[in-house]
Amino acid sequence: MLNFYKFVEIIVSLQTILISTMLPIYIPLPFMDQTSNSFELPITWNIPTLILLTLIFGRKAVFSAFTIYIIIGLFFYPVFLNGGSIGYLLTPNFGYLLGTYALIRIIDNLNKNNNLKVINFLKNGFMAIIALHITGIIYNVVPSITYNQFNLFFYNLGKYSAGKILYHLITLLPLLLLIKPIKYFKKAYND
Repeated sequence: MLNFYKFVEIIVSLQTILISTMLPIYIPLPFMDQTSNSFELPITWNIPTLILLTLIFGRKAVFSAFTIYIIIGLFFYPVFLNGGSIGYLLTPNFGYLLGTYALIRIIDNLNKNNNLKVINFLKNGFMAIIALHITGIIYNVVPSITYNQFNLFFYNLGKYSAGKILYHLITLLPLLLLIKPIKYFKKAYND
């Protein structure tokens, strides 16, 4: 049976995931023409948010919230980065959403045995992001082989993996600042 605190963790996680989806990443760039002085990247704060939520609440709550997020995006409201609906299953982006489950599982290893140290976080974060991208790439290979469109596969590989993996890895760095507070609050909560 779902207790009240787990229910609250799931709701907080779901709300945070929804909010982070709607926050694009902007990088300010110095231009001569000051009409447009920022560059929008085609990614959001989902990955660092999911890592942070997994460190705080654990795998079960974040799995549940992320599953609800996917159900909402596929059947009710277009909450994903490039829309939603059942047709989103056919887009290359959906493979990366499925890869998020691997990311959550790998990051959750840090919650076991009080294993939250900087080097362990960077190692698991790197492996989690690589697993996310490998899942997305595999999801993109199947239609490419089925429809014999390898040029589309290479385009998707460049756009969704090669173009974003460095940014996903860089987003691990601000999370390093939160390791000590998370350890402190977890220890205070468990005592």
